Amino acid sequence: MNPNQVKEAVNQIMPFGKYAGRRLFHLPEPYLVWFHSQGFPPGKLGEQLALMYEIKLNGLEQVVAPLLAAE
Repeated sequence: MNPNQVKEAVNQIMPFGKYAGRRLFHLPEPYLVWFHSQGFPPGKLGEQLALMYEIKLNGLEQVVAPLLAAE
């Protein structure tokens, strides 16, 4: 995984749904688990959501938190 892709995913804004406007990094884990069970959307956003699911599942938030851009 390219570090730039991780940084981009962490800072991506959720474009729809209950958490629209939040960065993917700040999505609650149960929401990502729901996507995992229902299927991630196609395309780049789905790939980014899947990556955030894996980051949270494996407890890596502390590792990627420094990649967050200033809000």
